Amino acid sequence: MSVKRPTVEQMRDIVAGLHMSMGDREIIDYLTIMEDTFKAYDAVDAMPDNLPKVKYPRTPGYRPPAAENPMNAWYVKSEVRGAATGPLEGRKIVLKDNVCLAGVPMMNGASTLEGYTPDVDATLVTRILDAGGTIVGKAHSEYFCLSGGSHTNATGPVHNPYRIGHTAGGSSSGSGALVGAGEVEMAIGGDQGGSIRMPAAFCGAYGMKGTHGLVPYTGVMPIEPTIDHAGPITGNVRDNALLLEVIAGEDGLDPRQYCPKIDRYTQAVGMGVSGLRIGIVTEGFGRPESEAGVDDKVRAAAEMYRALGASVEEVSIPMHLMGPAIWTPIALEGLTDIMMHGNGFATGWEGLYVTSLLDYHANWRARANELSKSLKISMFVGEYMQKYYRGHYYAKAQNLSRVLRAAYDDALSRYDILVMPTVPMTAPPIPGPDASLALYIQSAFEMVNNTAPFDCSGHPAMSVPCGMSQGLPVGMMLIGKHYQESTIYRAAGAFESLGDWRAM
Repeated sequence: MSVKRPTVEQMRDIVAGLHMSMGDREIIDYLTIMEDTFKAYDAVDAMPDNLPKVKYPRTPGYRPPAAENPMNAWYVKSEVRGAATGPLEGRKIVLKDNVCLAGVPMMNGASTLEGYTPDVDATLVTRILDAGGTIVGKAHSEYFCLSGGSHTNATGPVHNPYRIGHTAGGSSSGSGALVGAGEVEMAIGGDQGGSIRMPAAFCGAYGMKGTHGLVPYTGVMPIEPTIDHAGPITGNVRDNALLLEVIAGEDGLDPRQYCPKIDRYTQAVGMGVSGLRIGIVTEGFGRPESEAGVDDKVRAAAEMYRALGASVEEVSIPMHLMGPAIWTPIALEGLTDIMMHGNGFATGWEGLYVTSLLDYHANWRARANELSKSLKISMFVGEYMQKYYRGHYYAKAQNLSRVLRAAYDDALSRYDILVMPTVPMTAPPIPGPDASLALYIQSAFEMVNNTAPFDCSGHPAMSVPCGMSQGLPVGMMLIGKHYQESTIYRAAGAFESLGDWRAM
């Protein structure tokens, strides 16, 4: 089999698209000389793709009916059993539906990807199965993960387990809802702007975004490699630490990983916080979108650490207020260039390419009108800034992300843990089908200001449920030094030991 050669007409389009002028005679001369180059492509086409082996048997599963799926949190229910023994023996885990599970459908919340079935397992899938876990299906996510609300999935909104009609948070909406409702013990989420931590906060679960690169992202549909994270959402702290223990560490296939430092996180859970220094970050509270009830619950929760032997002080990090602005060009220009124009992977990548996903996702161009409004507005901004400003602000934001990281590092040189609300509000209502464009977009991005900066800086951050406000969960975010997830688990475990967070 050989690759198709370009026609003269196709070459005219390519020449014009590269801002050149050329007559047909010259184009034909180039085509003739290009033949030997295309033979190299023929040779590559004839070779098998170098993909990881799928180790465990499975069936495609099934789409649960509405009666079995009242929150619309499930995409597919299935059962993939792993090894007979291991640290996850007997445990059930659901995957966010941007994680490749070979032989089981994946749509990543998007109508344009529906019908795709991966041919590989993500590294974290293999690690879960090798550890004896059972994967019980795929949880709905937001349309290509572009929403902090849970209203953009092509099949309809995902509902909050504490109040139907309110958001479950995004983009790991189904994962947060299923854990919060107690339907599953453990879930995998993904986080580029807060998408593990926000649904955990809204749904009353524990969600950990580890240090950037700690968990291999191999086999998970990317958005932008400098902010891509995957991690656990669970119903308690020890399960969270256990799942992170299983999935963390280098896999040799993900250049996002640069000498990650792993630990026995489960050992940290019961160590307590005696002697730890905790800083309450002033700028994480009192934001324009903040609810007083949420701020009060998080401050009260942070103060409880005093009785556990930690010191607690207020700390100001003015740069935190600039974090969302720095994140914006990286996320919007990056997703437009890599996830959309680059078909999910782009070039310049030495890691694993899931070529079947790349090929199927490329079909979005023929159905672009179906993309969610939150994705469309992100692409409009990203395309404009890339085309008319040459990617200048993406580049500048990447430079400034190091300044942001240094500001947090400075505070963390004086404190072991930083504290602020995960999201500044409780779960708002899901916008209705007749909602204005403005409300739809607001409901997708209004909650990201505390979470998104740590995707740029790469610091580990965890949402811990710490109380209820107006009948809905409140999340406290704990931030630590790079690769100091164990310190976060010490603080999370100590707080959990104080009693049922719902009664606080």
